[in-house]
Amino acid sequence: MSVRVRFAPSPTGFLHIGSLRTALYNYLFAKHHGGTCILRIEDTDRTRFVEGAIEEQISSLAWAGVTFDEGPHVGGNHGPYTQSERFDMYREYGMKLVVNGTAYYAFDTAEELDAMRVRQQAAGIAPKYDRSAMRNQYTLGEQETQRLLSENAPHVIRLKVPLHQDVRFSDEIRGEVIVNGREIDDQILLKSDGFPTYHLANVVDDHFMEITHVIRAEEWLPSTPKHIILYQAFGWEPPTFAHVPLLLNPDRSKMSKRHGDVMVRDFAKKGFFPEALVNFVALCGWNPGSDNEFYSMQELIDTFTLDRVNKAGAVFDYQKLNWMNGEYLKRRDVHDLARELHPVLVERGYTYIDPAYVAEVIELVRERVAFLGDIAEFADYLFGDTLEPLTETGAASLSGNDTLTTALDTFRQGLDAASLADADAFKGLAQRAAESAGIKMGAFMKPLRLVLTHREVGADLFRTVQLLGHTRCLARLNAYLSR
Repeated sequence: MSVRVRFAPSPTGFLHIGSLRTALYNYLFAKHHGGTCILRIEDTDRTRFVEGAIEEQISSLAWAGVTFDEGPHVGGNHGPYTQSERFDMYREYGMKLVVNGTAYYAFDTAEELDAMRVRQQAAGIAPKYDRSAMRNQYTLGEQETQRLLSENAPHVIRLKVPLHQDVRFSDEIRGEVIVNGREIDDQILLKSDGFPTYHLANVVDDHFMEITHVIRAEEWLPSTPKHIILYQAFGWEPPTFAHVPLLLNPDRSKMSKRHGDVMVRDFAKKGFFPEALVNFVALCGWNPGSDNEFYSMQELIDTFTLDRVNKAGAVFDYQKLNWMNGEYLKRRDVHDLARELHPVLVERGYTYIDPAYVAEVIELVRERVAFLGDIAEFADYLFGDTLEPLTETGAASLSGNDTLTTALDTFRQGLDAASLADADAFKGLAQRAAESAGIKMGAFMKPLRLVLTHREVGADLFRTVQLLGHTRCLARLNAYLSR
C-alpha cells in the first residue's frame, strides 16, 4: 500500500510555526516514499472558527513550499476534505457504535457533570466520566433510555471504554505505548447538537481517506488510546502513529508570543526566506545524522526519516534562525535579491536603484545583515543623496578638529577617477591625506567614513567609495567642509 499522510488543521487561527513543522514532516515523509500528502480541514468546533483562517493557512504553507496532492483547494478522490461537509457520515458511524455496544447514550446535564467533577476533585480523583454514577443507558435502563430518546431529551453519545484491558499501540517515535482502560475517559463522540467531536471525525476520516501514517504533535498522544479503541470498535486497521515533540521557548515552556513570533506569516513579514525557515524548522526535533546544517527542500525529502525524529521537545532558537537567514542571504544570487529588494527601494523613494547597481550594493553589504530588507536601511547612503543625521557621538568626533579638516581637504583635492580605479590608488590617496595632517592612516579612515556615509561602521570603505563614485563623494566632502 502506498503511503498516504494528512495534515489536518483547524480554522481557529493562523498557521503556527509548530503546525508548519507538522505539515512539513508529513510532506517530507510522503515525498520521501513517493506517497500522497493530503490537506483536511477539521472544522467541527464552530465556536472557535476564525474567518479567513483556512485561506491564510493554505497560503502560508504554499509560501513555505509545502503543497498538497489532495485537499479542499485541489480536489481528489477521497473528499469532501472539510469535516463540516461530512456530518452525515459521522452520525451514521456514531450510531453504528451504539448498535454494536461500543458506545452509549448519556443524558447528563451540564450541572450534573460539574457536580461530578467537584466530587472527584474533592476525592483527589482524576476527572473522568463516571459511567456508574451518571445518567446514561446503563444506569437508567433500556426502557427509560428509549422513553427519553422518544421525547428528544438532550443527550450525547459516549465511547464505551473497555475498562479491564490494556490499550496497546506502537509509535514510530515513542515506541511501544500501553495504557490501562481505567485511565481512559468515556469520550463524547456525538454532541447533543449532533455534531461529532474531533475523536470520532478524525478516526472516520483517516479510515475512509486511507491514511497509512498519522504524523502529529505529541499533544495528541493522550488521545491515541481512544482512537485505537474506536478502530477496534469499527473493526478497522489503525494507521501507523508518530507523535513529534513540541517546539519550546528558550525557557523550555510551550512556544508562545512572549518570546517572539509564532505565526508563519509573522516570519514572512519580517523578511525570512521561506527556504531558510523551512530548513531551520526541519532541524527542530529531527537529526539528519550529519554535521550539515543547510538543506534544500529536495535534500530534506531525500534524507527525512521518522526514526531520526527526537522524543524530547525542541527549543526554538530565534538567534540561530536569524543567523541561518543571514547565511541564506549570503548564498542567494545577487541579481535575484536585487529584484526582490526593488519594491522596497521604490517605496522609500531612493534614486540609485538600477538593478545592476543594487546587485553590487547587496554583494558589498550582505555579510553585515541577516535580512534582505535591512539592506535598504543599512546602506541608505548608497541608494539616496540625503544622508541620515550624524549621531551625537559621530558629530562630536568630527567637531572642531582642524587636523582632520586638513586631511579631508587634502583627500578632496586629490579625489578623481584615477583614485577610485583600484584599492591601491585609494589607499595611496588616503595615506597622503593622513600624512599631510600628521595623523595615522587608521585615525583618518573612520572620520572619512563618517563624512561620506554618516555611519561609524560599514562595509569595505574602498568599495563603498567606488559605488558612490567621484561626483557623490566630492559633493559630500564639499558639503561637510563648507560647514
